[in-house]
Amino acid sequence: MAEKSEKMTKQELSAPDAFQLYGAEASDWLMKRSQIISTVAVVLVVGGLIAALVHYFNNRSEEAAAKQLGQTLETLERPVVEGVALQPGPGELPPFKSEKERDETTVTELTKFRTDHKGTEAALTAGLPLGKAQYRLGNYDGALATFEEYTKEAPKSSALRISAYEGLGYAHEAKGQLDQALEAFKQMGQAEAGEFMQGMGQYHQARILVAQGKKDEAAQLLADLKASQGTSAAGRLATERLAVLGAQGVKIPEPKTPPAANLTPDAG
Repeated sequence: MAEKSEKMTKQELSAPDAFQLYGAEASDWLMKRSQIISTVAVVLVVGGLIAALVHYFNNRSEEAAAKQLGQTLETLERPVVEGVALQPGPGELPPFKSEKERDETTVTELTKFRTDHKGTEAALTAGLPLGKAQYRLGNYDGALATFEEYTKEAPKSSALRISAYEGLGYAHEAKGQLDQALEAFKQMGQAEAGEFMQGMGQYHQARILVAQGKKDEAAQLLADLKASQGTSAAGRLATERLAVLGAQGVKIPEPKTPPAANLTPDAG
């Protein structure tokens, strides 16, 4: 093949090769369509710039919202002092006069914050303290709506989902909706939260079962919880609740789950 390529005819040498032909065709195509290509290029560049700007400002918005949420929560955590008129120091806000005043202020401030920063992670997270304040004020429907929003919008990996399900359970329980409360606490027990509030969903389920008159079923759940959680908060609560059921004449069953292995006791 090398010998043949070295002995190319004059006709072959004078003929344009494929790259030349394609190059000429491409040049002609580009000349005819240069305006279209320029427009497309501009669109691509501008589109990329817009995407970058949106990402940049989204990050800036998230940072600003997170900072603002931290500042708002800090002002809401000031103490409650009842019956004493204390003068705040320079630059300080006065203490709350009652728990109710603090909860009302929390609802007002966090509702406004969520409106001002709608669509941010900080606004979604603010729903948790907002829902708890709504619950304490007796606004159970408002609390349900707030907690439900979090369970729907928050990432499945969020450890705080367990708090939202707990809030849902409490609100349903306060409304006398025990079946819905039981379901919420089941979801709480299934939420991925690592060691955060581990076993508490199961404990709350047992509480609701007792309220429904299903004490034997509750006793089994608590016996399993005591065995699996040991000296953790949930384990201690299960032990106490089992003692109450036992005093009421309920037979305490053997646990169906294996005993806890080297669980670290909760602080306090």
